[in-house]
Amino acid sequence: MIKKLLFSSSFRSVYFFLGLLFIFLSSTSAKAQCAGSDNAVEICNITDPSSASINLFSLLGGSPTAGGVWKDVDKSGGFDKTTGVLNAQQIKKSGIYHFTYTAPNVTGCVDNTAELTVTIGGYAGVPAPNSSICNTELAFNLFQVFDGNFLSPQTGGIWKGNTTNLGLNDNLLDASVLNPGSTYSYTYTVPTVGNCSVPPPVTVFVTIYRSPISGVPTNISLCSNELSTNTNFNLNNLLVGEDSDGTWTEFGTSEISDDEDNQVNLLAIYNKFGPGVYRFAYTVLSKSNVCADQKSEVEITIEKQRDYTGATLLVNSDICENEITTATYTATLSQGNNLIPDGNYEITYSVSGNLPIKTIQPFVGGKLVFPIERTNFQNVNDYTVKIEEIKQVTSTNICKANIGTVEDILHVYAIPNINSATLKIDPICQGENATVVLSGISNLTNGTYTILYNLSGLNGAAAISADINVVGGISSFVIPSNLIPVAGTTTITITKILNKISNCANSTTIKKEFIVNALPILTNLIMTVNDVCQGSPTSVKLTGLENLSATTISYTISGANTVATKTISINVIAGAVSFTIPSSEIPNIGTTTITIANVTNASTGCSIVASFSKTFSINSIPSVPIAPNNQPFCANDNATLGNLIPKGNQYIWYDSPSGTQPLAANTKLITGKYYVRERNVSGCESNAALVNVIITNVPIPVLAANGQNFCGVDQPTILSLSNKTSFTGTIQWYDALNNGNVLENSKLLAEGATYYGFDFDSATNCTSSPLIVTVSLKDCTATPDNFFIPDGFSPNGDGINDFFQIQNIEFVYPNYTIEIFNRYGNVVFKGDVNKPAWDGKNENSNFISGESATGVYFYSIHYNKDNLPPKQGQLYLNR
Repeated sequence: MIKKLLFSSSFRSVYFFLGLLFIFLSSTSAKAQCAGSDNAVEICNITDPSSASINLFSLLGGSPTAGGVWKDVDKSGGFDKTTGVLNAQQIKKSGIYHFTYTAPNVTGCVDNTAELTVTIGGYAGVPAPNSSICNTELAFNLFQVFDGNFLSPQTGGIWKGNTTNLGLNDNLLDASVLNPGSTYSYTYTVPTVGNCSVPPPVTVFVTIYRSPISGVPTNISLCSNELSTNTNFNLNNLLVGEDSDGTWTEFGTSEISDDEDNQVNLLAIYNKFGPGVYRFAYTVLSKSNVCADQKSEVEITIEKQRDYTGATLLVNSDICENEITTATYTATLSQGNNLIPDGNYEITYSVSGNLPIKTIQPFVGGKLVFPIERTNFQNVNDYTVKIEEIKQVTSTNICKANIGTVEDILHVYAIPNINSATLKIDPICQGENATVVLSGISNLTNGTYTILYNLSGLNGAAAISADINVVGGISSFVIPSNLIPVAGTTTITITKILNKISNCANSTTIKKEFIVNALPILTNLIMTVNDVCQGSPTSVKLTGLENLSATTISYTISGANTVATKTISINVIAGAVSFTIPSSEIPNIGTTTITIANVTNASTGCSIVASFSKTFSINSIPSVPIAPNNQPFCANDNATLGNLIPKGNQYIWYDSPSGTQPLAANTKLITGKYYVRERNVSGCESNAALVNVIITNVPIPVLAANGQNFCGVDQPTILSLSNKTSFTGTIQWYDALNNGNVLENSKLLAEGATYYGFDFDSATNCTSSPLIVTVSLKDCTATPDNFFIPDGFSPNGDGINDFFQIQNIEFVYPNYTIEIFNRYGNVVFKGDVNKPAWDGKNENSNFISGESATGVYFYSIHYNKDNLPPKQGQLYLNR
């Protein structure tokens, strides 16, 4: 029997009725249905206190036996299986729920399970006052807009926007798509269940507030070598979409000076704190108590550039070309003066400019070893293996390391081959070495080789070793004279060649014949020499040269005159030759001997050592002229030979004591030795008198290092400039190189002006060439406290204090700027080194024009140097 029961205020009378029904059923069918009979009930008034504690056992039909087991079939979430009590207010969703009761085992029971069906009516809750949320809420739960003092609404209903459904997804609201400052209403409707009445819908109101926007941050990474251009880095560049009224804060760098500062000196941070990650926060305060303040943090990572310069690379090892297919190669990279920590590194290298190759290997104890594939070395060549980049695997690798040039050359040597070479051996004389020239060996790389050769013919030898140096396909070596003593034809055969660097060797069979010529015969040699005047040449005649047609003769002179070995070439006519001994070889009076030391056959080049001598006389010459030994001149005199003493046509000047070519009279003198001779009527000249010419050249004064730099604040003068030079006598300054004005020592120096200084040597009365100096007055080390900043001025045109100007600041801070504001914060003047003085007139025509009124004004000086902070102050304008 199924009964429908509405739980309301008449719950007690219904409960009494069910009790009577239970007694009736128990007396008629106790043994047939131990769990009672199925039943169905509806609970519509969810908020009624009685709905919080409903004993389901009492709602079973028939006469159920106590002590059984309950089961919440649909997992309602409001049922206590131990007590059998249902709390309908804990069921979160209206609907139909099933509960089964199983009675304990009792004798005679034919059905010990009964089902109770409970319909839970709808309840939409009680709305709270208007809710305020921030537009950053992407999933605001509208169930939060209910009064917490009342029973929470059931789920499973339908939400609908009364203003708009934009951003609404079931009970979740995306406030980011709604207009800040607007209020939106939403209605929640719970569906009707069973015979329960329709629950009234509930409307809630939500006001949207705008959240402050601190922007989307971007982190950056910089290398230490990039910081010189980031001394005024704008942190706003690291944000996108931020509100402009935020403020920056820092974490320990001391770069943010006030709430309006957004620039930091990254170079100064690095110099002070070194590499690392530096954080800065941008905070925008909320204009309401609904939205939270917003903060965006940025990170600036600075990495120190690694320096691996001085590292060396060794690639092992060089091979011969017949080893190309089997060779293995290993490269060893060693640290230089800069230590490389142990760890894994990615090494990028190239072979003779081909595509880079990467390998990861460990550095251990300053060395890293890596293999190189033999496929990189497949031909005879010199291969340059170059390290392109070194990266530590664990490093962020922001910086590209400075490695300089780290490379090694690996050689794949060709097997030497000279089978196609050409041998050239010029004819030689008995007792001489034979030079063998190899050409046509351009296939050989430049370098040193060892060859083995045999000699055959009139001279013989076997397995003789010789070293040759090949340059551009050409080389040579010498066959010692002791191996070829016999005149006539000899054959050389080269049997082997070996590269001394690579030890690569090859056999060969090239050969060449050459001639050994006989020496000349001087059995009947006769020499005749004439006597001469001192300083004149003499003639020598030789006879008895037999069948020579041309010869080269070497001779020496001894006795009163001495000449080392001299060689001349002459033609032989009928066995005789003549030649002249120049006067320069026989300048002294007395007996002189000429000795023939060597005679050479010009046709064959063969010579023989001789010892044929002849004595002759040298006649006297005039006395040595008398001349002042030292004759000084100034460089500016441009003196010539005609200025020397003695003077006269009988005196002949030379540039050496044995000179034969007189100097021209207009020869310009230089510091050094000159020689004068006197010539008599017979044409004989005297010995030379020495004259030392001294040309005095006053040195240009030397300017001290950075001597052209002054500070204009110090009021430097011409004397200040003189004190920075190395003048030795008296220095005089002019304002032009030619026809300039003499400058007094007290004259102030001018910025960028050029001055011309001359040093005067009072001992020689000689003047130097000019020292040219262009002056700079910006070499200052003063601080802002060194400058006097006026606290007022009176621009009334009386010529007294008509301008506001900071004297001499341009010398210390050439890039300074100054701004002057009126009491409303408007800029009335902007100045710099090119516009240093304010005349009291407004420059900003946007708000006012003409002359500024009497009153207090404010200035802000930006030094733009050494990271000095701006200086602010006030001044008074009085008309």
